[in-house]
Amino acid sequence: MSYEAEISRNNPSAFLFLIDMSGSMTDPYGNGKRKADGVADAINKLLTNLSIKCTKSEGVRDYYDVGVISYGKRVEPALVGELAGVSLASISSVANHPARVEERTKKEDDGAGGIAEVKVKFPIWFDAKAAGSTPMCEALKMAHTTVSEWVGRHPYSFPPIVINITDGEATDGDPMSDAEALRGLSTQDGNLLLFNCHISGTSAESILFADHEEGLPDQFAKLLFNMSSQLPEAIRESAAREGFKVSEKSKGFAFNADLVELIRFLDIGTRPANMR
Repeated sequence: MSYEAEISRNNPSAFLFLIDMSGSMTDPYGNGKRKADGVADAINKLLTNLSIKCTKSEGVRDYYDVGVISYGKRVEPALVGELAGVSLASISSVANHPARVEERTKKEDDGAGGIAEVKVKFPIWFDAKAAGSTPMCEALKMAHTTVSEWVGRHPYSFPPIVINITDGEATDGDPMSDAEALRGLSTQDGNLLLFNCHISGTSAESILFADHEEGLPDQFAKLLFNMSSQLPEAIRESAAREGFKVSEKSKGFAFNADLVELIRFLDIGTRPANMR
């Protein structure tokens, strides 16, 4: 299948993020942050970037529908504020309705060989709330219900992309069959793309866009790799331009990515095609 459909307001695409918010996501994750907080920052930054990408002179064009499902103590749509309870929202709704805007400090080059701290606005749509187990199978089933309804309304669109971010093994069964069912959804342009990012608790070297399971440190990492979709040509080319080593067999899979790599992984994963 082609994965060549142009993304337009008449034929948008969709991104659905599945975020592990189990109790283990309170573990440290770079710069002293909890894993849950680091992932929340990455998702909020990505939603900001998607909003900017879709902004034209007349406002935000609805090239995408976007949603977040968290799974831990509960499995539920996880956007907050006015979008609470919404499984997939238009990107204009997202852009215009952050739950709040925080002021963050960012370090930048001061132009004189030093580093300066500057204050920036940071919109928030998703909050970290880590507790409970890892009901990944239930989250994949909710994603299937959500996306199958979307596919029925957009049969000619670039297929949806689902990105699952987790640090642990599913506690409610083997997620492979649910992943296969999810990947089986399709538009006339291709099957749904399922990406997986495994935030490991080990010190093993990070691996992005792997093309084989050899070298992955445990069975769970290998399971997530095998659950993942092969990269379409356009996304593979984006990854190559960013300096990643990819092949025709590379999959939408990341292992042990730090926060910077996670944001790059998400950014590449959400560049499916040209917009018009």
